[in-house]
Amino acid sequence: MPARVVLLAGGVGGAKLASGLAAQPDPDLTVVVNTADDTDMQGLLVMPDHDTVMYTLAGIVDRDQGWGVGDETYTTLEALGRLGEETWFRLGDRDLATHIARTARLRAGRRLTEVCLELQRSLGVATPILPMTDDPVRTHVRTADGWLAFQDWFVRLRQRPAVSEIRFDGIEAARPTAEVLAALEAAEVVVIAPSNPLVSIGPILAVPGLRAAIETAGARGAPIVAVSPIVAGKALRGPADRMLADLGLESTARGVARLYAGLAGGFVLDSADADQEADVEAMGLATLVVDTIMVDDTTRRRLAADVLAFAASMAV
Repeated sequence: MPARVVLLAGGVGGAKLASGLAAQPDPDLTVVVNTADDTDMQGLLVMPDHDTVMYTLAGIVDRDQGWGVGDETYTTLEALGRLGEETWFRLGDRDLATHIARTARLRAGRRLTEVCLELQRSLGVATPILPMTDDPVRTHVRTADGWLAFQDWFVRLRQRPAVSEIRFDGIEAARPTAEVLAALEAAEVVVIAPSNPLVSIGPILAVPGLRAAIETAGARGAPIVAVSPIVAGKALRGPADRMLADLGLESTARGVARLYAGLAGGFVLDSADADQEADVEAMGLATLVVDTIMVDDTTRRRLAADVLAFAASMAV
């Protein structure tokens, strides 16, 4: 990898691109990950986006579903169910070990970033995965039934009620960590992953001071490149397309580009959306049209290499 790269990421798409970037020659990658969909389950702090990236880079993720640990067992969850506990949020036994260790260290007074970095090192992950903030931020969505915690809507209700509003509780008091600010200060390329722009990337950009730090990186010459999570009008994973439509936004690559215009200088569209390239360029964004669908390690590495080459061309 020819540059210091900071990836803003959340979810499976972010984890896949992180994997591709980390597989480049001489990687110098830092991932800044969304923490607003974190939740408490059975008294434990669960960090879905962080852990998906961590398990992916550790090589232990469940490759079929894209999250959780492969070859997982659910003995503890089954026992909790027999005791009358809610089990709609499926925590596997190996996954539980992560949450137990993390929660115990936090209760001992440790800082979230410090604890996350320790867990990553224990799993052999060389790439730093930084929480966007050490402060608690929680996403809530408003539906016809009122406000719901994000995981309640996303997992228990399977994203069925239409979303009319999103809020990030605690965001006003949150601050980016020293580690995140240092990574952005040193960044030579900033990449926005093909993650949900509303509830994965949105919270990262909403942390007071973090967007300004990204803009500062761009002003001193670091290309900022966003990769579309929408292909042919559909999200490859998750509810991004439906959420965009429910909120009256355009559920296309062009619509996502519009959200990032003014921050990103470049935008990557899938080949299926080549007809939207001129519209994106009209927003003042440089464009790259390539195959963005990551189905295996080879395609992850290829897209990562394409993104880095695109960023290098923008820096010239």
